[in-house]
Amino acid sequence: MMMLMGTAAALAGACSEKKGEEPFRYTVDAFADLKVMRYQVPGWDSLSLRQKEYAYHLAEAAKWGRDILWDQNCKDNLRVRHAVENILENYQGDRSTADFEAFTVYAKRLFFSNGIHHHYAEDKFFPTCPQAYFEGLLKAVGIEDEDLLDVIYNPERYPQRRSTETSGDIVALSAVNFYDGVTRDEVEKYYAGIVDPKDPQPISYGLNTKVVKDPDGVIREHPWKVGGIYSPAIEHICDELLKAREVAENDIQARALGLLVDYYRTGDLRKWDAFNIEWVKDTIGTVDFINGFVEDYNDPLGRKGAWEGYVNIKDFEASARTEKLSANAQWFEDHSPVDPRFRKAVVKGVSAKVINAVCLAGDSYPSTPIGINLPNADWIRKDHGSKSVTIANITHTYDLSAQESPKSTLAEFAWDEAEIARAKKWGTVADEIHTDLHECLGHGSGQLLPGVSTTAMGEYASALEEARADLFGLYYTADPKMVELGIMSDPEAYKAEYDNYIRNGLMVQFTRVELGRPNTEAHMQNRKLIAEWCYEKGAADNVIEKKVRDGKTYFVVNDYVKLRALFAELLAEIQRIKSEGDYAAGKNLIETYAVHIDPVLHKEVKDRYEALDLKPYGGFINPEIRPVVKDGAVVDYEVVYTDDYLGQMLEYGKKYGAL
Repeated sequence: MMMLMGTAAALAGACSEKKGEEPFRYTVDAFADLKVMRYQVPGWDSLSLRQKEYAYHLAEAAKWGRDILWDQNCKDNLRVRHAVENILENYQGDRSTADFEAFTVYAKRLFFSNGIHHHYAEDKFFPTCPQAYFEGLLKAVGIEDEDLLDVIYNPERYPQRRSTETSGDIVALSAVNFYDGVTRDEVEKYYAGIVDPKDPQPISYGLNTKVVKDPDGVIREHPWKVGGIYSPAIEHICDELLKAREVAENDIQARALGLLVDYYRTGDLRKWDAFNIEWVKDTIGTVDFINGFVEDYNDPLGRKGAWEGYVNIKDFEASARTEKLSANAQWFEDHSPVDPRFRKAVVKGVSAKVINAVCLAGDSYPSTPIGINLPNADWIRKDHGSKSVTIANITHTYDLSAQESPKSTLAEFAWDEAEIARAKKWGTVADEIHTDLHECLGHGSGQLLPGVSTTAMGEYASALEEARADLFGLYYTADPKMVELGIMSDPEAYKAEYDNYIRNGLMVQFTRVELGRPNTEAHMQNRKLIAEWCYEKGAADNVIEKKVRDGKTYFVVNDYVKLRALFAELLAEIQRIKSEGDYAAGKNLIETYAVHIDPVLHKEVKDRYEALDLKPYGGFINPEIRPVVKDGAVVDYEVVYTDDYLGQMLEYGKKYGAL
């Protein structure tokens, strides 16, 4: 615990404040259901000039991909953003009115979500100023476009970024710009015709392409590459990656960057695999990155990779914890409560560390994960290993930002003072350890049976995979091995994570969902699935008890040992489903436990949360990395912490607007 507290203390002091200066403020803006924070970068000043230059060019490469994600999320997103940017920069009318303030809130939401759909719920959101007023703003800056107004205000146009309709064509109904003129059936038949299910090293077909039905009626893939779709942005990305290669820390990084550039130039997914294999080998570098079409959560069929960029530096002190997990990966795999047929006989190359973010971009900006495990290809994980990270300065910024508010969800939704005290004592530690287990070992655990496709779970793949990794972490958080390894200092500390997980999964997380709407986001589905399944299966033994006091609902864990056994049982079943490719069973789990929210409880949770005056979602602005020039030469790169959210968004639009 002292190591974790030390990390938080280092973060709090990363920006030294001179006498008389205001303390560093983490929360810089709040609007709608969102708050924007700024994070600090501990360890930056200890980097060499070469390492700083390496990080700088990787960060520039990451920022150049911003427009790609906007276009991927919906083909009209960039039209809307450019018009909004024009108004914010050039409108000469009265900016003090309630309508202009409402427009500004819409602009902030648009930037936060990288488009016209909520970044998490995926439903379209709308300006609260009248359409006629918005039209007047457009005309005031020289834009007359009735169709653009229809894109913004018409609820029937692009209603969901990724459709969750179970009775319709989720490809045709999704706003994402991954498909054009094709149906789900046509897409699935197309890929069925090119995928070899017996390939021991299957290509991630579709990861970097748009599927289009051409005028001649033939279905084709149009690649995202230099000379293809997104070429102007990708050319800039490649330029910065090549500059980074010149100052890489080691030969592995340099080779990996060369392969990544080759992939961008050719669109060849075998080169993407080759890049990932080389990238996984680099376990000694201080600076690391993500750059590419990576996660497929936004695709209704789970194939297309959203563009993502991430630059980070290793937190050496905190990484001692994750390195212990990595070193014992085989033990955890061997003792996993799943059928031995689904365990890996030999776990290879699980590299785990704690990092501090330097730059967030694309699918990780402004909203970002707190842990990452890559690459996603199961065969690469099995044969070459994976990299798992917990992002310390992001998790600690959430904590430090929450401390700036006088109210908390813990005080409102925890049953009693004992539960609150347990959370305050162990909550942060136990949650970070659960994240470590989820990312470092959970995603890399288990194996598919021969002949089972990596896409067998279809649209349910993301939620089931997140549930599998979460269950792995929940099961082992309570294992005596954690105390034996010195990762957990108290064998009872895990109870704080169990309390929080059930409280959040059954109740608190629904503050993020609009009344009357289903639960659609993959991570939220995962948590609801686990918590509700355990609540139902443990009912006979009263493992989790629903209590009501003063008209308020609470969920209380009565038996932690039996709850752990339920986590083990569900982990075994979800691993079986994935390993065997049992689509029907996976679908049944999601649709039974993960989607539907009790409307009465939902309203209660929303009302209680609203009274706290908190924001359910958070995201970040990046610090600026500025070259320090002396006598015509760069002598340093400094990190400058800005608190101007709109300013950063407008600057990025002007500087990195390639599309």
